[in-house]
Amino acid sequence: MVWTLFTIAIFVMGISMGAASVSIDRIIPILLGDGSFKESFVLFSVRLPRLFVLAAAGMALALAGAVLQGVARNDLADPGIIGINSGAGVGITLFYLLVGGDLPHFAYVLPIVGFASALLTALLIYFFSYKRNVGVQPIQLILVGVGVASALAGVMMILISSAERRDVQFIAQWLAGNVWGTDWPFFWALLPWLVLGIPFILYKANVLNVLAMTEPTAVGLGLNIERERLQLLVVSVALAAAAVSITGGIAFIGLMAPHIAKQLVGPRYQFFLPLTLLIGASLLMLADTIGRVAISSATVPAGIVVACIGAPYFLYLLRKND
Repeated sequence: MVWTLFTIAIFVMGISMGAASVSIDRIIPILLGDGSFKESFVLFSVRLPRLFVLAAAGMALALAGAVLQGVARNDLADPGIIGINSGAGVGITLFYLLVGGDLPHFAYVLPIVGFASALLTALLIYFFSYKRNVGVQPIQLILVGVGVASALAGVMMILISSAERRDVQFIAQWLAGNVWGTDWPFFWALLPWLVLGIPFILYKANVLNVLAMTEPTAVGLGLNIERERLQLLVVSVALAAAAVSITGGIAFIGLMAPHIAKQLVGPRYQFFLPLTLLIGASLLMLADTIGRVAISSATVPAGIVVACIGAPYFLYLLRKND
């Protein structure tokens, strides 16, 4: 309940703050149609679509992180850290260069492109983490993912060095996590992925609880570990890829949101997954709002704001789990 109110407060703050401010006491009258042309334009065409996109992307990234942590049995797993976001980024960048930068006309195609490239990356990580007669080792999955992420970062540098100057700016903004898909079509492009992914993962909450146990215990309970891991991995990749295809390379949301939720309501997936969705949405909306108002003459990408918070949090978790 408290975090729901906190999320609503961040949403209202995101609407009212920015270069063209909207007074809080004017929000409801504008929503009811009693606003000037400028107020209605700012609210319905600028702020609301941006915040809905941020909320949807934050939910997707947070849920993907929660699933990856369960599949890998590692609290440090995150789509950005193990290379999933980078895989989607390479695919989106190649697609951007192919269509000559005309991405707004391909809003509904971008999540599919991101998913295809991220899935190839995930399968590559899964392949190199798999050992015959042993299966996938969680620690190996994380280490291989970090290595693949580094390799993909090199691929992005090659793409930047070979791209035209006008294209370099978009790629650099994507890498920084500068939210660029802020119109309604991008929200509608994200929505189906959430509608399909969220119920499936909530349905698999008990499976995730079992996967969090030791492997002999999970096998003893009749769980097909490799099949369940693969299914959950594909769905988490789909959610993360759909999000970053619109928002850019934002990491650490999937790391922080599940941990905060666990600290508030405990480690059972049935309890903390719904809260993880709210926390992911609020964190990304808050980061974007801070980035828009922190410096009056410029906009700090949301990915940089999140990284400033998430990197120390990652080091804290690394120290805690040592």
